[in-house]
Amino acid sequence: MRSLLFAAVAIGVVLALDFTLDTLVPDSSIRQLLMLAAVNVLVAMSLNVINGMAGQFSIGHAGFVGIGAYTSAVVASNMHAHAGGGDPTFVGSLSVVPVCLLTSGAVAGLFGLLVGLPSLRLRGDYLAIVTLGFAEIFRLLVATASIAQEETFGAAWSKIGKDGVVGPFFHSISVAITSLGGQNGYMGPTQAGVPLYAGPFWVFGMATLGFVVAWRIKFSGWGRALRALREDEIAAAAVGVDPTRYKVTSFVLSAVGGGMAGGLLAIMRDGTPVVQPDSYTFQFSFDAITMVILGGSGSVSGAAIGGVFVTFTLKAIELAQGSDLVQSLRTTAPWLDLNALRMILYAVVLVALMILRPEGLLGERELFQKKTKKGPPSPPAKVGGSASPSEVAPVGA
Repeated sequence: MRSLLFAAVAIGVVLALDFTLDTLVPDSSIRQLLMLAAVNVLVAMSLNVINGMAGQFSIGHAGFVGIGAYTSAVVASNMHAHAGGGDPTFVGSLSVVPVCLLTSGAVAGLFGLLVGLPSLRLRGDYLAIVTLGFAEIFRLLVATASIAQEETFGAAWSKIGKDGVVGPFFHSISVAITSLGGQNGYMGPTQAGVPLYAGPFWVFGMATLGFVVAWRIKFSGWGRALRALREDEIAAAAVGVDPTRYKVTSFVLSAVGGGMAGGLLAIMRDGTPVVQPDSYTFQFSFDAITMVILGGSGSVSGAAIGGVFVTFTLKAIELAQGSDLVQSLRTTAPWLDLNALRMILYAVVLVALMILRPEGLLGERELFQKKTKKGPPSPPAKVGGSASPSEVAPVGA
């Protein structure tokens, strides 16, 4: 009953926000920032499953988020075109957004399985290199796609596929990649822009749902097995925990969460109606890792706090860059690089937090975790003498 009440209240709140947020927050840039923070919370919590709970080091999460973003953009654009176009509505989002999110999660999870199955036999830096390579391969494939390359690849694959199956298959893949717009980004099949269906109801609702799912995973038997693998893989395997199975499954779950977050980013209201490959560089993965580490690796509520903190910190630095003081420095000091200044300020904030809180803001603790009650202290053992009948343990106890 308590869970049903919580679900009803949460749905009512996010539903009310979908219709009232424009009135409560008239500035579209602030609304975009709030919803971006909610999406980043979902990104951080999905990465926390593999980096925090399982103890693996993945630095290619931007690849899964980007795959989800492009998948959602393609699905939403085609569904919008088949529905006759027009302005996206809340009623229309009830049919479009669920399909986009499920498809984005499924495609990202499939790539997570393809990457995780062979690579999670690796550890530490080697796993990090594999995940980073995957994210960069995805981004560069999309960014460098062009009609000329598609024709070249199509001719090459047609020569290789002598059986008439392999060639057309890979040719269709090259055509699909080229249709994503290359460096200019994807703006729908008619270049009219991606329809922005995901309002506060979907963005804040998915962030809340992601928090609940991540919380359940952490405090379930599955989460305890992941933490056991993180602390000592050999000891965990000795008591029956299959390292490969748990790692691969957690990697897929992390990829699904990242794909759904990317799906929301692509069709988020007040966002940009174009999906560009440069939005999912290593910097995006680095920011996601920062969210997890700052909040506390392994902490669900810590990952949520880290997502909000990093989002608003980056925005504050961006506003500082555009201030009159910093802009006046550009004229007096032409050698000043504002982008370098942004990264310097960001690095100073991170170093300060790591010095003050090396385990993160929460460590592995949770904000809402119940404290375990300690029982009464046991009576001291008697020295010498015989124990009373009530103090003698039965045989076999």
